[in-house]
Amino acid sequence: MTARWNIAPYFIVDDVRASAEYYRDSLGFQFDRFWGEGPDFVMVYRRGITIMMSRIDGVRPQPNGRAAAGGEDGDAPWDAYVWVDDADALHEELQRAGVRIVRPICDQPYGCRDFDIEDLNGYRLCFGHDLEA
Repeated sequence: MTARWNIAPYFIVDDVRASAEYYRDSLGFQFDRFWGEGPDFVMVYRRGITIMMSRIDGVRPQPNGRAAAGGEDGDAPWDAYVWVDDADALHEELQRAGVRIVRPICDQPYGCRDFDIEDLNGYRLCFGHDLEA
């Protein structure tokens, strides 16, 4: 059996503590500790995915949607795509938590059922599952 690969996106944020607490309280992630005096760094995780967040002096968050000129809510590029077991169940969970869902759940021509959320820094995460699975 081949070992599964993992990835941990690295998001620059304005406030590491507020970002980590948002991911914990709204998106169901966890974190174990902060690094630095600011704090300056944290890793949040949920069910096998990790997102690293860091505050860097003089650097503002630069989500892909802000970098791409004219990206509207429905078509802005993702900062991360997260495959999940059941996108419908997660959609309901995040909706109940009051998360900003910027694209509703739907079946896609690329064979996934997914939806987009935007976090407090403007990063867009798409959560979806394969329709064939």
